[in-house]
Formats: sequence, C-alpha cells, structure tokens
Amino acid sequence: MQTLTVELGDRSYPIYIGTGLLKRPELFTPFIHGNSTIVVSNETVAPLYLKTVQENLTAYKNSDVALPDGENFKTLEVLNQIFTGMLENHCDRRTTLLALGGGVVGDMGGFAAASYQRGINFIQVPTTLLSMVDSSVGGKTGVNHAMGKNMIGAFYQPQCVIIDTETLSTLSDRELSAGLAEVIKYGLIRDPEFLVWLQENMTKLMARDPEALAYAIYQSCQHKADLVAADERETGQRALLNLGHTFGHAIETEMGYGNWLHGEAVAAGTVMAAELSQKMGWLSEADVELVKSLFVLAKLPVEPPAEVSPQAFMKHMKRDKKVQDGVMNLILLRKIGEAVTSNDYDPQALDAVLERV
Repeated sequence: MQTLTVELGDRSYPIYIGTGLLKRPELFTPFIHGNSTIVVSNETVAPLYLKTVQENLTAYKNSDVALPDGENFKTLEVLNQIFTGMLENHCDRRTTLLALGGGVVGDMGGFAAASYQRGINFIQVPTTLLSMVDSSVGGKTGVNHAMGKNMIGAFYQPQCVIIDTETLSTLSDRELSAGLAEVIKYGLIRDPEFLVWLQENMTKLMARDPEALAYAIYQSCQHKADLVAADERETGQRALLNLGHTFGHAIETEMGYGNWLHGEAVAAGTVMAAELSQKMGWLSEADVELVKSLFVLAKLPVEPPAEVSPQAFMKHMKRDKKVQDGVMNLILLRKIGEAVTSNDYDPQALDAVLERV
C-alpha cells in the first residue's frame, strides 16, 4: 500500500492506494466518528463490492442506498434518493457516508454529505480509474443541470480516499480508456517525464498491468493532491486541471449526459485546446500530433462528434464555470508540460478550431 496526503491544514487527509484495501477495516474505522454509516453506491457496483465494504462496518449501524447507474442520473432528483435513504435510516450529524463507485457516485455522495444536516463526514471509495485519479481527490462535489455539467455543487473534502486497485478488474475497457484521459492530462499540464513514461507504458496500462496501473494512479493522485493543497477552491493553478474540459463539457451537455463518457469528451476537448494553442504560436504541429497519438494509444476519440456545431460549442462554453465577469477563460498549453489559463486568446483562432471540427 502507498499513502499520499492532501495537505489542507487541520482538514488534511490521506489517500491510500493498493490491492485488497476494501478488506482492511483498519483503514476505514479511524475516519468513522459516530456509531452509524451509510454506503452510497449504484446498481452496478453494489452487487460487486457493497458486501465487502459492509464487512468492515459490522461495529456500526449500517445502511445503504443504490442509485441508478449513469451520468444521466447525476441530477438533483436522483440526489434526493440519497437524502430520503438517510432520513429513513435516521442518519444524524455523526453518521459517516461512504461513496462507493465511480465519479458520479463520488460527486453525488460528496454533495449529499456536504448538504445533509449542513455537513457530515464522508469517505471516498472510488472504483473506476477516472474517479481514482481525479474526481475522488480534491473535494469537488455536485450534480449536473440540463444546461451545464457540474453547475450545482460544493467544495467539500472527504475524511480519506481508499483506492483498491483490484476493483479495476471489473471495469469495462471503455471506462478504463476514459480514465486514462485524465491520467494523460497530468503529463500534459505539468509533467513531461510522466508523459514519456505513458508513451512507453500505454500498452501495459491498456492490458491492466497491476504495477503500471499502480504507478499511474500514484503519480496522478500526487499531482492532484499538490494542486488541491495549493489552491483548494480553484482560484488559480488548480484550474489547470481543466485542460480540455471546457470543450469536453460542451460535448457532454450537447450530446446528452452519458452518450459520451467524460474521459472521451475530455480527450477530444484536449486536442481542440492543443490546436488552439498551436494557433496561438505556443505548440508546434508535432506537439499537436503527440497529444493526438497519446489519446489514440488509449483508444480515445481525438475529434468531437459531428453533431456538435460551432454554435452549440459556444453556447455551452459561455456557461462554463471558468467564465468570470462574462469573460471565458480557457486552459491552454504554452508547451508540452506547461499549461496556462488564458482569456486573451484570439477569438478568430477559436472560431477556426470550432469550424474545423
């Protein structure tokens, strides 16, 4: 087992990464302060791992809620199912919520924990690669709105993150690839050496080599922990984690949540950000081809769906959370391994990128 820490003063918390961690109650119990727990999962994950987790919780009054599975269920209406389950089971302010599942479960479980009786403790137990390397770390919680992704939510940190890499054995190939989009992102924004390692080891990652996956998860979580510690509420450098996301969220929203997985949309969106960076004179054509090649190796799309028009892109991008005082900020690449937040990009260059795709 490897351990990282998200350094946030008296709200610091550990990230545990290893195999068989769902069967280690000593990792859970230090972060459960009352006598009751509730596990929030979904209809896909619960049959696989709920019993294993609950075996760690026999000392507590335990209940659970299984949500429908899919990004299209990441709504206020489905969120209310968690609150109903908590009320029916008489959860109180000392109840600890465990979010067992992928990014949707983690985001919704965390938002429920932030909101229920104005805040209860929760533990992230991610079971997808994407949630392991990104959404489970950093305290972003929330739900989608029909007009925009993750528009309703809160910053609310977990007590700990428990990453059992054995859960990746039941992950679909498509979901595995989607997670790799976020792994590649870390190399592009701040670690060119990691990017080289990814080029050399992508075949192992796609084949689910345990050592390669453990290394990629550890490196990704270290980068995420560092950025969260420096900028918890995304007022500065943490925003760099959104490389490709402004374009990607537009794809997800326009296509209907779940039709394109988040990682798929981010991959196509990152290529668009790279193309805009090239038009700004920051990247070479070879750099853009490198970005594309990494996503191709991970079996991810490098073009957005033809159904999303330039007008649709702009409509959704103007509602992005990085818009401030009506000005749209984009995360671009000054060079491979160095990302920047920019609002002085050439609008005509952006139009050209949107028109091309």
